[in-house]
Amino acid sequence: MAAFGRSKMLTTSRYLEAPRRLRAFVRAHATSLVVLAALAGTIGGWVVLAMSVAVAGLHAVLFNIEQGSSFKPARHRPAARRACGGHGAIAPLPTQRNPTQCNRYMSLISKEPMRRLLTVMVAILLGLGWSGMGAAQNYPARAITMIVPFPAGGATDTLARFLAEKMRGILGQPVIIENIAGAAGSIGVGRAVRSPADGYTLSIGTSTTHMLTGGLYALQFDLLKDLEPIILIGSEPLLIVGKKSLPADDLKGLIAYLKANPDKTSVGIAGVGATGHLTGISFQKATGTRFQFVPYRGNAPAMQDLLAEQIDFMIEPSSNFKSLVGAGSVKPYAITGKTRLPSSPDIPTADEAGLPDFFASLWYGLWVPKDTPKEIIARLNATTVQALADPSVKQRFEELGIEITPLAQQSPEALRAFQKAEAERWWPIIKAANLKAE
Repeated sequence: MAAFGRSKMLTTSRYLEAPRRLRAFVRAHATSLVVLAALAGTIGGWVVLAMSVAVAGLHAVLFNIEQGSSFKPARHRPAARRACGGHGAIAPLPTQRNPTQCNRYMSLISKEPMRRLLTVMVAILLGLGWSGMGAAQNYPARAITMIVPFPAGGATDTLARFLAEKMRGILGQPVIIENIAGAAGSIGVGRAVRSPADGYTLSIGTSTTHMLTGGLYALQFDLLKDLEPIILIGSEPLLIVGKKSLPADDLKGLIAYLKANPDKTSVGIAGVGATGHLTGISFQKATGTRFQFVPYRGNAPAMQDLLAEQIDFMIEPSSNFKSLVGAGSVKPYAITGKTRLPSSPDIPTADEAGLPDFFASLWYGLWVPKDTPKEIIARLNATTVQALADPSVKQRFEELGIEITPLAQQSPEALRAFQKAEAERWWPIIKAANLKAE
């Protein structure tokens, strides 16, 4: 009974020593825990970090209880040397004073470094795994950047700023617009691709920036693999519009003027291989005309030259020209959609104006860098779906001539499939036309 009582008392005392051992564990692994805290990064991550430390510390305490003593290598090395009969090394077996105790001490000492390593690894894995979930749950905790791959003032920029304001009200954080133009939008898209996959950098763009450029440029990234889709926002037709001094007053008159002046007129485009460029090539083939393409770093600077009459006409997204048409600063000839725009019912479709079956449109989407957590993608998709359902958004988009994507096609998967299908359709056409980036 005495032996049993003594054994029970010793076991109980080891459990009572658990808090002290936990503190010792934290001190021993302070550097590793600080690194883990930095990686955790969010308030939620710190909470989970504390849980991880507790689990790892408990692992260390239970290890000591299992050994039957509060084993500490530094404290017990002298005892190991006495039992083994050596001085810093194991003595030959015949000279060992207590072979059983020697083997026990040396086994524990040899296992201690690996035990410490495994304990820290457990803490790190738990902390990182749960801190990622904490970051997604706390998202967004700061301002979000939406990269527009064109200069300010164009159709994409106008749409992005309006949508960002609606998203701010839903997310509770600012959505800041950053314009990064050049190379038909591929420079801005590349910036988004290289951004951290944390949901704080969004890439808004068009069929030009997120599809057509893949068949035109030797990009340092893959448009279909290096970005995660959020939502297909909508689409709009293009508008054929000319400078005010152009002699033609309707589409048939424009075609006649172009035929009478081959290679003497110019059309501004938002970049080589952009939607307006490809539509212009199709227009040449459909009408038997020839004219010069003048590439710009987006529609906004091209529109300025159109107003200054430095170029003759443009075929670009209709929302670019709403205010110019309303002010009578340019001549609208035709819409490339299948129906007239509710906001501009006096402008005929190309089909109605004398160019049968001539249709073209530009679509808009939203993406984030690949490896962005699925929870964040789902949050951004739900936010955008909610914004697009807002009556004020519907009214504004209708005024701009943008048709919102049907609800059933507003999922990330729908955008992924649509983007891939569009690439398979247009990339061979670009290569067959031998278009070269400038």
